[in-house]
Amino acid sequence: MYPNLYFFLYDVFGIDLQGFKLINSFGLLVAFAFMAGAWALTAELKRRQRNGWLGYTETSIWVGKGAAISEIAWNAFFGFIIGWKFVGLFLERDTAFADPQAFLLSGQGSLPMGIVLALFFAGLKWYMGNKTKLAKPEQRSIRVWPHDRVGDIVIFAAVFGFSGAKIFHNLENWDDLVRDPLGALLSFSGLTFYGGLICAGLAIAWYGHKHKINLWQMCDSFGPAMMLAYAVGRLGCQISGDGDWGINNSAYVSDAAGKAVLAQGTAYTDSVNAHLGYFKHAMSGVKDVQTAADVMQRHVVAPAWLPDWMVAYTYPHNVLSEGVPNVPGGGQWDYHLPLPVFPTPFYETLMCLLLFGLLWGLRKKLRSPGLLFGLYLFLNGLERFFIEKIRVNTTYDFGGYRPTQAELIAMALMVAGLVIVVLRWGKQPVVVKEQIDAAGALDGKGK
Repeated sequence: MYPNLYFFLYDVFGIDLQGFKLINSFGLLVAFAFMAGAWALTAELKRRQRNGWLGYTETSIWVGKGAAISEIAWNAFFGFIIGWKFVGLFLERDTAFADPQAFLLSGQGSLPMGIVLALFFAGLKWYMGNKTKLAKPEQRSIRVWPHDRVGDIVIFAAVFGFSGAKIFHNLENWDDLVRDPLGALLSFSGLTFYGGLICAGLAIAWYGHKHKINLWQMCDSFGPAMMLAYAVGRLGCQISGDGDWGINNSAYVSDAAGKAVLAQGTAYTDSVNAHLGYFKHAMSGVKDVQTAADVMQRHVVAPAWLPDWMVAYTYPHNVLSEGVPNVPGGGQWDYHLPLPVFPTPFYETLMCLLLFGLLWGLRKKLRSPGLLFGLYLFLNGLERFFIEKIRVNTTYDFGGYRPTQAELIAMALMVAGLVIVVLRWGKQPVVVKEQIDAAGALDGKGK
């Protein structure tokens, strides 16, 4: 596992550059996920524009007014953060690099460098704006197509997605929130995908309505993009080891080095009993653990052609420092799980890449507005519903039925997806005729 980019570069290339500890592996893959989603979304919006299903809006802009006060203030704030935190981190590297995340969330930093860079960035913005300033500013009208707004949409998705993911995670893990409210809210770990999907979806729907983007066409464009982004994001969970792993695989145990090996005799039960205190804590809210028999597990031996880690993995050096030390007195991130688990993030990456390929292949055939989005909701819910069967998550008790939060939302998404497919089947897309030529629909590329 690679908690941050430093460990990857050091392990693979032998490069020892402490500054790369600033780049969190999970955060980096999430950034790639947004980039992948933005690419797919832009491509699909352009195709629907060429078909005449999405039109432009006109907006007025001022040219030659120079930099606004708000722009100068924002640049000053941005410069202050860079100087205070990031320059400060290198100035205090002896303590900061030991735990960069804790440093970034603390009140530590270089105040003088923050002020210097705030003034520099503010001055630079004023200078660049003053260079293009006209004696008599002009107001011009420009066309804005939906694909031109992808940058804003991605920002909306990021802000509301992370906020929703954090809120839903803390609602699902209420005891942890009550125990340490500040730590739970500010921690880089602990994100619930469906919380992000719901909150980001509502925010983007409002944004689309505000800018007169056809709702069904926008939703259809989002379906494949979100499936691809989720696949890449889950890869970040696997590489960093952020806690989204599965239940124990009782066919294996961990050796002294933290590697999964086949269990012999009573080795699995003995290992569980030796770490029963860990499982009582790790599975609280999932199951009442009192004995080894209570620990959630399944017995699966990897076939000869499949690497053992694909069915049993201990997540060494995971970003949460979860489990037991690799060596006595080991440092931060020098931990592995006491028993191998199913690497469910890896499974989700594979499944969602396949589902993305399916949606991408069907997008030109499913012409009824909303049909592709309904299929996305159903497939997304179906995939998550089944993966929850081998994942560790807080459960709810409904008369003996103990679903997880994700299972409940997955079932709701499957029902919603089927309803949308039934209601939208056979509907014809509305063509914005007066804007077809402007979008280049007659070049044959969009069909």
